Amino acid sequence: MQTPNPYRFPPPLTNPQAPVGKKRRSRAAAAGVGALAAVALAAAATGAVVLFRGDGERPPAAPADPSKPLIAGWKTVVNPKHGTAFDVPPDWEVLAPTVFSGHVDDVDPDKVLIGHTAPAFYKSRWCSIDGDGDGQVTDVRLANTGTKGAVGAKDAAEVAEKTAPTWVYAAYTQPDKSVVKWDKPKEYTTRTGVKGSYVTARSEGAARPNRCAGDGRAVVFGFKNSRGDLVAWDFYGRTGVPGAVGDALIMRIMSTVRLAGEPEDPAPGP
Repeated sequence: MQTPNPYRFPPPLTNPQAPVGKKRRSRAAAAGVGALAAVALAAAATGAVVLFRGDGERPPAAPADPSKPLIAGWKTVVNPKHGTAFDVPPDWEVLAPTVFSGHVDDVDPDKVLIGHTAPAFYKSRWCSIDGDGDGQVTDVRLANTGTKGAVGAKDAAEVAEKTAPTWVYAAYTQPDKSVVKWDKPKEYTTRTGVKGSYVTARSEGAARPNRCAGDGRAVVFGFKNSRGDLVAWDFYGRTGVPGAVGDALIMRIMSTVRLAGEPEDPAPGP
């Protein structure tokens, strides 16, 4: 069941901060990436609750080396800060664990609405736009995924339910919360036995102030790392456009989420 009531839009769990320049940015604009210093303003999917089992086989045990992909030929994204890992297809761009990717408030560019670290991008030059009309062209990504902390949540379901709508709002619908819809949390277990809950959120009728803007969706899987901290795997991307990431691929990527050793930093933030 969807939850369309804009007056009950869940606030984000935290307001992650990263250095953001004073220059106003449009929703389609994107900053460069760097060691927890970049905000990538760019633009995953709905799906039934399934335990991905490949071709009917039992889920494999976690690899001795979590940096090695569970799916042959794919790339592994490791986030040492949170002690997590997951895999993406070979045509995705995997950035360094220190890279922060997120979205700022369109009205107050110094305010970070949401973000994650150790991101992976799909089609990082999917659409280019001069969002401010100042002659500076910015590349907008078709999809983005990563991992973030979830300080303040009471359980995995709350992590997912508060985070997924926030990604959609921040990336696609600002300042309109009324077009953001989301589903109830669903329990999920990954291939390596990580248990948690996920929520799918989407926009329906987002404004299109430029050719790169439009509707999008997000999937957030909340779970605990090896230290018992709640964390979130995030995935969001544009919808209704050629090449948009499909449901089956989103679920397959999410199925590879796994623990990757002892987390490095217990501090709040992405």
